[in-house]
Amino acid sequence: MKIKKGDKVQVIKGKDRGKSAKVMRVFTDEGKVLVEGLHLFKKSARPKKQGEKGQMISVAQPMMAENVQIVCPSCGKPTRIGITVQADKSKSRYCKKCKATV
Repeated sequence: MKIKKGDKVQVIKGKDRGKSAKVMRVFTDEGKVLVEGLHLFKKSARPKKQGEKGQMISVAQPMMAENVQIVCPSCGKPTRIGITVQADKSKSRYCKKCKATV
């Protein structure tokens, strides 16, 4: 998967379309990413102590990695990512629009 933790991504499909945020966690085996503050769902929390009321809390859920695109730090646009192999056998990611390394 070309998306890594800490990347800034923009949602291209779904209810949060057009919003951008940072990736908090990547689930490679499921093909999903957890994006900070996006794809929120309401969850009911039971009261912890006697006399306390239950409440509704917002929880971020993982979204499919195909629904987000990495925002290039140099050109600032959502783009596809390519991988190049250097002479010393190390891999680096690059923006397919401006050819800058990500």
